[in-house]
Amino acid sequence: MYYSSGNYEAFAHPLPPKGVENKQAYIIGSGLAGLAAACFLVRDGRMPGEKIHILERDPRAGGGCDGWDYPGLGYTMRGGREMDNHFEVMWDLFRDIPSIEDPSVSVLDYYYWLNKRDPNYSLCRATQDRGQDAHTDNKFNLSDKACMEIMNLFFTPEEELQDKVITEYFSDEVLNSNFWLYWRTMFAFENWHSALEMKRYVTRFVHHLGGLPDFSALRFTRYNQYESMILPMVNYLEAHGVDFQFNTHVTDVRFSCDDAKDDDRKLATEIRLVREDGPAAVDAAEGVQPDGKTAPAADLTREETIPLTENDLVFITPGSLVAHSSFGSQDAPARFAPELTPGDGWDLWKRIAAQSPEFGRPEKFCGDPEKSNWESATVTTLDEKILPYIEKICKRDPLSGGVVTGGIVSVKDSSWLLSWTINRQPQFRAQPEGQVCVWLYGLFTDVPGDYVKKPMRDCTGKEICEEWLYHLGVPTDQIEELAERSCNTVPCMMPYITAFFMPRAEGDRPLVVPEGAVNFAFIGQFAETPRDTIFTTEYSMRTGMEAVYTLLNIDRGVPEVWGSTYDVRSLIDATVKLRDGKKITDMDLPFIQRVALKEVLKKIEGTDLEKFLKEYHAI
Repeated sequence: MYYSSGNYEAFAHPLPPKGVENKQAYIIGSGLAGLAAACFLVRDGRMPGEKIHILERDPRAGGGCDGWDYPGLGYTMRGGREMDNHFEVMWDLFRDIPSIEDPSVSVLDYYYWLNKRDPNYSLCRATQDRGQDAHTDNKFNLSDKACMEIMNLFFTPEEELQDKVITEYFSDEVLNSNFWLYWRTMFAFENWHSALEMKRYVTRFVHHLGGLPDFSALRFTRYNQYESMILPMVNYLEAHGVDFQFNTHVTDVRFSCDDAKDDDRKLATEIRLVREDGPAAVDAAEGVQPDGKTAPAADLTREETIPLTENDLVFITPGSLVAHSSFGSQDAPARFAPELTPGDGWDLWKRIAAQSPEFGRPEKFCGDPEKSNWESATVTTLDEKILPYIEKICKRDPLSGGVVTGGIVSVKDSSWLLSWTINRQPQFRAQPEGQVCVWLYGLFTDVPGDYVKKPMRDCTGKEICEEWLYHLGVPTDQIEELAERSCNTVPCMMPYITAFFMPRAEGDRPLVVPEGAVNFAFIGQFAETPRDTIFTTEYSMRTGMEAVYTLLNIDRGVPEVWGSTYDVRSLIDATVKLRDGKKITDMDLPFIQRVALKEVLKKIEGTDLEKFLKEYHAI
C-alpha cells in the first residue's frame, strides 16, 4: 500500500488483484469503516459480494452514524457529521455510490450540488444571557502569547506529545479565548484530552482555520447521516450481494501469535460469535430501555465459531464510541452504564489485545468513562410555538428546507456547556411536515443545570428540553408547558463518545495492518494511521481503504491526507486569521526581535516574497 496525490492516481481504476477469487472477507462491525472496507473490496478489490460477510451486533448498519425513528420513542440522532472538501478517501468512494436522494447521481455529485446551491455558514455562533448573541463576531480573541502557545504545539513533534494533555501546552490565554470556545464545542475536546490529537487537528485543518468562527469551512448532507451516508453504502453493497449478518456479537478473534514475538508472522485463525435474535437482546444492543409494560419474549442465543485460513481476510473494528449508549425518553433519563460486556467493541478489543502487544492497549481509552462521556438529545418540535425563538437566534426560517443554524450554536454561559444545531429540514425523509428536529449536546454531564438544577445525566428528555428552552430565552412561565406539549425529546448518554481523545502514546492503537499480519487488519477510530484525525468520517473510511489495499495488494495509491500543513500559503493565511487579521508587523515583540523583523522586511522589498506576504495580508 502506498499514498498518492493528484488526478493520475485518483481517476484510475486498478486491475483486479491476483487471487482475489479464492478469498473471503469477514468484516466485524458495520460502521463507516466496515462499510467502506466492504465497498473497496467490491469496487477496487473486485471481490464477489457473496464472499463478503459483515458481522454486526446491532439490527441495522451504521454504528455511530445513526438517525432513526424508534417506535414509542421518536426521532433520535446520537450525533452528526461535519464534512470537509478535502476528505480525499471519502470523496474517492462516494463518487461511485448512488445517492439516496437521487439514485441517478452519486453521493458526491448530489452533495456537491447541494452545498454549492445552499452554502453553509453561521449567523450566530454563540449565545449568552438567555438567547442573546454573545457577539463573538468571527473573532478568535487570542493574545500574542496564546498564538505562540498554539504555534508551539503545531511545531512540537508527535514523539514529544506521548501521553501529554492539552493543558500542558495551553494556558488560560488560550483556554479563555473564543478560539477554545469554538474548538471544544465543535470537536468536543476537553482540557484533559490528548495534546497529540490536538496537534493533529491543528495541522490537519490549518487550511480551514479562517472558516472556524462561522463554520463556512463545513458542509452538510441533505438528511441525517444514516439516510444520506449509510443507506447509500448499504444499498450499494446489497446490490452486489454482500452478506449482512445482524444481531451477531463477535466475542473474540483468535490468532496464532499468543506467545510469539512482536515481529513474528501473525494469522487470524478463528472468529467466535454469539447470535442473539430475540427482541430484548436487540433493544439492549441499541440502548433502548424496556418499557416495563411488554412481557419479554424468549431470546434465541446461539454460539458459533468460524474457522479461518490465510485466504479468509478479517477486518476488525476495535473499541466503540457508542458502546453502552443508552436512550432515555421524554419522561425517563438515559442511563449512564459504562460497564463492559461480552460482545461489545471494548471487551472484544481487550481479548484481542491480550494476544499480542502489537494489538494496542484498550484500557488507555476505556479506563475512565467519567472523562470520555457526553450526552446528546434529539428534540422534535410538534408545533410552531418554539420556532420564533429559534429564528431570532439563527436568523433563518427553520422550515425553509435550507441551512438553518449553519453548525452548532454554543451557549457560552451554560453550566452544561450546551450546544445545539438544526440542519436542513426535514432531517428524516418521513418526518411530518411542520416538524423540526433539533440536535443538542452537553459536554459537562455531571453538574447541575442553570434552570433545571440537576446534572444533565439525571434529566429526563423533558427536563433537558426545559434547560434548552431557558437558554433560548423562552419566558420561564412558558418553559414547562412548551417542553411537555410542543416537543418530544429523546436523550442519549454515551460513556465512551470521546474515548479516542484520551491521552495516548505510540502503540496504544494498533496499526491498520500490524507487522507480520497475514490475513487481518484493524479499522475505525482506534486503528493507527499517520497524520489523519479521529472523530471524522474520513478517518474511518481511510482505515477501511488502507486495510483493503494492503491485504489485497491493490496497485493504486491511497489518497494521502490533504497536505495543507506543508503549504506555505495555508500557513501564512492561518497565521494572519488566527490573529484576527492583524499583520505580523503588529505583533508585540521584544526590541531586538522588532529590529530584526524590520531588517528582514527591508531585505525582501521589491521581491516576490514581499508580494506574496502582502497578498495574504501578513505585512
